Amino acid sequence: MTRVVVAIDSLKGSLSAAAAARALAAGWTAAEPAARIDLRPMADGGEGTLDAFAAAVPGARRMPVTVTGPHGEPVAASWLWLPSPDDERGTGVVELASTSGIELLGDVRRGLDADTTGFGQAIAAALDAGVSRVVLGIGSSASTDGGVGMLRALGARCADRHGADIVPGARGLADLATADLAELRPLPPGGAVVLTDVSNPLLGARGAAAVFGPQKGLDAAGVAAAERALAGLSRAVPRGDVLASTDGAGAAGGTGFGLLAWGAGLTPGAREVATLIGLADAVAAADLVITGEGSFDGQSAAGKVPAFVAELAAHAGVPAALVAGRIAPDAETAAFAASVSLTDLAGSSGASFADPARWLRAAGAALAATVSAGGADRPTGRGTGAGA
Repeated sequence: MTRVVVAIDSLKGSLSAAAAARALAAGWTAAEPAARIDLRPMADGGEGTLDAFAAAVPGARRMPVTVTGPHGEPVAASWLWLPSPDDERGTGVVELASTSGIELLGDVRRGLDADTTGFGQAIAAALDAGVSRVVLGIGSSASTDGGVGMLRALGARCADRHGADIVPGARGLADLATADLAELRPLPPGGAVVLTDVSNPLLGARGAAAVFGPQKGLDAAGVAAAERALAGLSRAVPRGDVLASTDGAGAAGGTGFGLLAWGAGLTPGAREVATLIGLADAVAAADLVITGEGSFDGQSAAGKVPAFVAELAAHAGVPAALVAGRIAPDAETAAFAASVSLTDLAGSSGASFADPARWLRAAGAALAATVSAGGADRPTGRGTGAGA
């Protein structure tokens, strides 16, 4: 009997992590009915973070809130309240993806105009509820506003040289003259922990605009304009030059920078979620762990779920397999004993995106057949599973 842990991230725009894990498991058990499958859907701070916490923590409650989305229109969202054994006020988990995320825009991109106001409004709602700590997932953002929309929702004043409030997004950020943080709401007593999946600084060739701007709709001129605007923000904020160079400051279009200015601390999101769901112990007891995401590419090694899970599996002496909607030619897959692209299985990206659950089931069955045939090396022993 094969023991398999499925620790996959969501396939953005198509399937949640939980649904993807179920589909993979169904495919495997169709090929090997006696297999023991342990579903541990993952997230790294982006889309699906609330779902991962809600599934892992008994007593978690979704708290509905209406916020201003990245398009300037109302969005029905929620934050998550988590009970704490030693504090009745609990912890609030807020996800940028569901309040100011790129998926909320559909096929439209608003590279210079999308902002993080809704994310800040949801954080404020959690603070209003009296939580003692906030955990903030900041992946899957739509904007490159340096987190200014969020800061303004928490009480900051950002004005142009005439003293007027700037307009939202990187477009407004270009006119920033002063950033007054004196009226920012204080951090909750237990602080704010930020879950991020990238280590990029705010500015430069590895910065928020240069690396992530194009996927948010910025052309070359837009990237240059956003870079100048973010540089202006770093000059306007106290200790901005230091904060701008911090690993993760460029996450979520610079929202990492804004959160650092608030006083929050950044941490790798995948590691935090894995700790919460007990993934290390589950992997240590397995024969194989399957991980993946929608698009596995050259950026996936920098804090994304598959790279973290592969590292965790290697520490435990357990082989890992990769399943992704697409696997880019520049992707490094040496850490995986086997890899499956849904695009290759389906024959095209369009076909795989149209019915991802079908092709995930096919991927699960294919991996089961590979392992049964000895195609994925099994370990001769395992480590302690203490974590990577």
